[in-house]
Amino acid sequence: MKFEFTSKARTLAIVLFVVGLIGVIAGFATNGAGHHEAAGHEEHATEMTNGDDHGTHEASAHNEGHAEEHGHDAELAHHQQANRPWSALYVNSFFFFCIGLGSMFFLGVQYVARAGWSTGLLRIFEAVAFSMVIPGIVLVVIQVLGMAHIHHMFHWMADGVMDPSSDHYDEIIAGKQGYLNPLFFTLRAAIYLIGWILAAVMIRKNSLKEDEQGGVEFYKKNVRIAAIFTVFFAVTSSTAAWDWIMSIDTHWFSTLFGWYTFAGMFVTALTVLNMLTVYLKEKGYLEWINVNHLHDLGKFMFAFSIFWTYLWFSQFMLIWYSNIPEEVTYYMQRFGEYKLLFFTMVTLNFVFPVLLLMPRDAKRNYALVMFTGIFVLIGHWLDHYIMVMPGTVGPYYGFGLVEISGFIMYTGLFIFVVFRSLAKAPLMQKNHPMILESKYFHQ
Repeated sequence: MKFEFTSKARTLAIVLFVVGLIGVIAGFATNGAGHHEAAGHEEHATEMTNGDDHGTHEASAHNEGHAEEHGHDAELAHHQQANRPWSALYVNSFFFFCIGLGSMFFLGVQYVARAGWSTGLLRIFEAVAFSMVIPGIVLVVIQVLGMAHIHHMFHWMADGVMDPSSDHYDEIIAGKQGYLNPLFFTLRAAIYLIGWILAAVMIRKNSLKEDEQGGVEFYKKNVRIAAIFTVFFAVTSSTAAWDWIMSIDTHWFSTLFGWYTFAGMFVTALTVLNMLTVYLKEKGYLEWINVNHLHDLGKFMFAFSIFWTYLWFSQFMLIWYSNIPEEVTYYMQRFGEYKLLFFTMVTLNFVFPVLLLMPRDAKRNYALVMFTGIFVLIGHWLDHYIMVMPGTVGPYYGFGLVEISGFIMYTGLFIFVVFRSLAKAPLMQKNHPMILESKYFHQ
């Protein structure tokens, strides 16, 4: 059966996207207005202070140093407040990008493993994989704008931090100049996106040709492409995590961060794939999919939630126990201003999947899978939020117009891209060599 992208669903997707986009634009505009107003009050206060100081020419050097420090703090606060809409957009872009890239990885794994059980689901994996394109481009655009000093999310991009003659020189950041420099950073980002998207396009193209021409030639091509992609992904998923997320907190580093980010990405993608499969099944599509398929998808979702928790605890425990200043500051900030969100995120990402998905029957219960998926998605959105916000906005975080609007915008875009892709081809590949194995899975 071919999926129909109804006019109702299309309208919903467009409305969500437009409403979200308007909200994002309004969020940038209102943040800019408030930012300039605050700057104006600060400048006015400075003028008043200067005007009242005609009789205090004996001000001490200590006071001057204090004023300089205050000026630095004011500049930092100024940048953090201005960063908030950019950071919110970055969080939502990265979250939805992870859904697409994680799905692409799962698709590649099916071909590399020559798995038969998932054949009836491959078109869903293909469709969701394409949802990474626009969020990925937005991420790179935001990074480039940082290099142009439109925002100040990445401290290593600031003027003078790598120049020994500058007042802003930072010895630790300067030591990373060979890796963190605009040319190499942009080149890596381009290689990542081109490689990931090209693999998705090629697998989709061969999949459609297989429908038309039959045989196993295109299946074998996809196996080779998937093998190359998984090796490429194994390296670039970690380096992209270092570049796009860890470099925000430039002084800090973790040898587990690439794996940790991958685990969160993969759980998020698996959760969306579970929920989308349930939705299509409930709508009367996917008649060849049975509870055994949903059970295996649920097992992946459950298992990698545990894997994510293992990596989270390993990274946290080793850093906290060793108490090395260069490392522990990352968690000190998150334990301070973000403590409630931090532990809420851990609870949602570990406790809910364990309690709700551990029983065998739970993974076969459509309603329970959807219910659990909602909380897992909220938890991993918070995980990405806590990765980005402390290093970019500090105490000036919140859940306002720009955060919510960005999520709504990408939700509409996700529905449009995925449903449009699903509607372009039959949901079951016609000539895949393992169709029967998938249809009669565990029967």
